[in-house]
Amino acid sequence: MTATSTAVRSTPMELLREHLLAQINATVHGPDLHLERYDRPAGDPGLFGPSSVVWRVHAHPAGMLVGGFAALLLQSLHPLAMAGVDHHSDFRDDPTGRLHRTARFVTTTTLGSTEAARGAIAAVRRIHPHIRGTADDGRPYRADDPALLTWVHTAEVACFLTGYQTFAAERLTPAECDSYLAEYALVAELLGATGVPASRAGVRSYLAGVRPDLRAVPAAFEVLRLLRTFGRSPRERLAVRVLTNAALAVLPPWARAELGVRRPAVVRSGWDLPLARALGRVMVWACGPSQIRAAAVRRAAAVPGSDAA
Repeated sequence: MTATSTAVRSTPMELLREHLLAQINATVHGPDLHLERYDRPAGDPGLFGPSSVVWRVHAHPAGMLVGGFAALLLQSLHPLAMAGVDHHSDFRDDPTGRLHRTARFVTTTTLGSTEAARGAIAAVRRIHPHIRGTADDGRPYRADDPALLTWVHTAEVACFLTGYQTFAAERLTPAECDSYLAEYALVAELLGATGVPASRAGVRSYLAGVRPDLRAVPAAFEVLRLLRTFGRSPRERLAVRVLTNAALAVLPPWARAELGVRRPAVVRSGWDLPLARALGRVMVWACGPSQIRAAAVRRAAAVPGSDAA
């Protein structure tokens, strides 16, 4: 008697989910997830560990994409920070590659092994001294300036946190919000930032203090135009446009004004955010338990010295 095996057929919904997940991963991370950064060594929690609020916030795909887009727009309003991007970045010629590198850094420092996270930070620190020059207003800038590093980080975490609170089914408590900011401040400090805000009150105070220095330079408008047209297919461009509109909706009103965005409040609250939340629910369903997160959880839970990871 010949043994036969019965192939397990995927349902149409499972096939759709796999297709959407592959597209999301390709857009955000690129063709290779590099799971070797996350699945070893056994017992290593990384910089934060599974019980951290950082793992919880950074696991939400829609919150992170909307928060990331909002962070790019907010960061662009600092003339010196934007001068470095304008003069040294390839964001115009390779926006997808820029997205992949940014996502890879955040994911590696969040979920990667301690060695992988510190290696990613060290790589950025090696590059930063070479990114320097003179802004259009005549002021010198350098990417390893602790003040600029603090600005980039604070704008980023403020937007990541807002994205999560806007799209997550269960919002963080005020204490958990402060824990998130305090935890992820470690990455900024390892990059060389100083005086990093580590609470909501600290972030509010910092943003109020830096506000007089912020304005939209021509390159900032380029960033906004790039986001509004980003995508390799009509479907991808539509999804990014929905998320970009949501990112603009969660920005502070003064930031939208600097960028020349005059979208009425009724449109932002009645159309942009509900549409993005619907898309966000599809993204959460499609992504399911992240392959990267699952690898990191197995690594952290494994017994040191074993091959369980």
